[in-house]
Formats: sequence, structure tokens, C-alpha cells
Amino acid sequence: MSGNNQEKMPVFLINGFLEAGKTQFISFTLQQEYFQADGVTVLILCEEGDTEYDQELLKKTRTKVITVDSADELDEDFFGRLEALYGPDRVLIEWNGIWPQDQLKLPADWELFQQITIIDGSTFELYLNNMKPLLGLMVRNSELIIMNRCDDLTDDSLTRYRRGLKALNPQADLILEDAEGEIEQELLEEDLPYDMKADVIQIDPGAYGIWYIDALDKEDRYKGKVVEFTAMVLKSPEFPKNYFVPGRMAMTCCEADMTFLGFVCKAREARTLETGMWVKVRARIEYEFWQDYDGTGPVLYAESVEPAEEIKEIVQF
Repeated sequence: MSGNNQEKMPVFLINGFLEAGKTQFISFTLQQEYFQADGVTVLILCEEGDTEYDQELLKKTRTKVITVDSADELDEDFFGRLEALYGPDRVLIEWNGIWPQDQLKLPADWELFQQITIIDGSTFELYLNNMKPLLGLMVRNSELIIMNRCDDLTDDSLTRYRRGLKALNPQADLILEDAEGEIEQELLEEDLPYDMKADVIQIDPGAYGIWYIDALDKEDRYKGKVVEFTAMVLKSPEFPKNYFVPGRMAMTCCEADMTFLGFVCKAREARTLETGMWVKVRARIEYEFWQDYDGTGPVLYAESVEPAEEIKEIVQF
């Protein structure tokens, strides 16, 4: 049982590569009214960057800082000592971005309450090219992704980065920031590579990734619209009768890390389909609760499902 007698010890995991801005983010968060706590906060530092925590801030917020040099230190005895010494209300972990996150084993009565990834936009391309697997692990498990220092990035780069991150974790909230604050990045209908005014919106193979991400974000834009696209069939015994997922494979992180991107679809033809088949789907888009989405998301209602030729190219963002 945690020191404040809560059923679970809430843990906030802040991750990112060295000098991404984790310390600044945690310092800012500790000062916010919504994040104040009556008891002690334990902050576990898994790496030491150039930015140090202000001692007055730590004292004011009753934050105790513990530094570890290896993920091996984070064992059951370590967490037990923290509880015995400090009886904290909560725990923050500033995670080392080059430590695989599967090395973090929390006690049974501790709960990962929120995971946030901080990304330095000015060095993102470097990490994307050289440390994709680690980046993918961080992003996939995060509820919030903040990319800061985007001042020198072009609109094309921002758009590409945004699509790639959303493909890795469609449910995560994504914030892009420059020196002036949050960047409002809106893809206008006239900039889309398909005609939103058409009775049937034709999604060409090269535009699938753009449509997939945009449809996740823009319910008002797509609700009730009819689209037509070619995709591969995914079926599961767990799906309700007459449901399948038409989708495409995307390389979201590295060649060994392929992801199937698709939306659930209800179709009378579903019972005749098998996983791996290629079909052309014409369907109306609605937005409904679906368990696999962990909330509301696009649900397709097929008007027709026909055999189609395989598309060999993977999805691009």
C-alpha cells in the first residue's frame, strides 16, 4: 500500500531523448495549480542533462529528487525504500530515452497513471533515422506527445512528422510548439489529394495514409461521407458478425516494425472474406464507440465490397 493509503500509487512517466526538454516540462508542470499535491512528490531522474531543477521550486512543491544510473536499480527493493522513506502521494519518472521501457517493472500497487513523450523538433529527423525502435516504443505508450522547438521546421516537415506520430499512436494527443507556443496546424480541404466534394471520394493508394490520419482527427469533415479505396482484409473471430477491417500496411518505425492501419467496417460481404484478400471498398463513414479504438472512431458501413488487385507499396506519410 502506498504511503498516502491510496489503492494505487500514481506514477507519471515523462520520456524523451537527452536534451528534449523533459526537465523544463516537469518544472513547468510542478508549478501549475492543477498539479499541486498535499503530500510529497518523488521525482526519479534516470539521466542528468544540462538543465538542473530549481531547489526553491523543489522545496516549495515538496518534491524529493532521486537519481539512478541504471535501469537495473529500479527493482522492488528500490521502490519499497522510496515508499518507506518518503511516503509519497505520487511519483514522477524522468525516463532515459535510450533505456528500453520494458525494463521498468512497477510494484503491483503502483499504477502508470500517465505517460508523456517530449520530442525536440530540431533533432527529430536525426533520432527518426537512427533510433526508430526506441522512438516507437516511447510514442506508442504515451497519452500525450509534445514536439517542441519547431521554429525552423517547414510546413511540409511538420505535416510529415505529425502524420508519422499519429500513425504510431492514433489515440495520443499531439502538440507541436515553437517559441510562440502551440502551432495550429490545419490541413485544409482544398489541400487534400482527393475531392471532398465528390459524391464518392476516391482515395488513391498514395493518399491512403493522409486519409487515414485526417479521418481520425476530423469527424466533422468526414461524418456521413462516402469513400472508395483498395485495401487488404483483416478478420478475427472476435469481430461481430458481418464486420472486418480493410486496411494497409505502414512502416511506422522501421522495416521490422510494420503496422496495419484500417477502420472497422460492417458489410454483408464480410462472411465471404478471408484475411489477406484484397478488396475495393465503397463505404459511408460514421463515428461510433468501438472497443478497439478505446473510444469513438471511424466506423465504415459498406455499400459494396469487390475483389481487387494487390497494392504492393506500403503506406507513406
